[in-house]
Amino acid sequence: MASTDTTAICTPVTLSGRHATLAPLAPEHEAGLQAAVREGELWQLWYTAIPTPEGMAAEIRRRLDLQTKQSMLPFTVFDADQRIVGMTTFMNIDNANRRVEIGSTWYGNSVQRSPLNTECKLLLLTHAFETLACIAVEFRTHRFNTASRRAIERLGAQLDGILRSHMRASNGTLRDTAVYSITATEWPTVKTHLQWQLAKPR
Repeated sequence: MASTDTTAICTPVTLSGRHATLAPLAPEHEAGLQAAVREGELWQLWYTAIPTPEGMAAEIRRRLDLQTKQSMLPFTVFDADQRIVGMTTFMNIDNANRRVEIGSTWYGNSVQRSPLNTECKLLLLTHAFETLACIAVEFRTHRFNTASRRAIERLGAQLDGILRSHMRASNGTLRDTAVYSITATEWPTVKTHLQWQLAKPR
């Protein structure tokens, strides 16, 4: 039964599937996250904000602090072998309107373009719509992050628009933010689509 508790979105939970497990972020995950982010030196990507190995402890603290303020629910992503491969979150939580954003997501190179991301999104969206009674789930990314935009569109999310000069990036440039969403009425069709994507031969 869907929850109507306004604090439920920030309640830590473990979400598990065949290819991935999303576990509540914890400080003891630091070494595994450092190893994952070193795959491909992900922090070098100019159009997104991914922590460096040296900055991982501070990033964990930042996310957990936002969780205590009920504005973020952070997860550590494990693969099928229970190896730490990345991070993701529910963020920009709007309890009153039952809206969340899935974001601050990154994965090590070894699991990119694999079923893991699709299953992570299926687990998060199922929890958001079927347990937390969300009316919409958003995805936001840099206009120039074409890989992220393609991945979001493959999920079945629709482009709501571009927020021009939305925010200043760490390198000082202005970021145009592409905003996508999936609504509760769209969820049954999107869920069928994601399940089909996971089941089809690769």
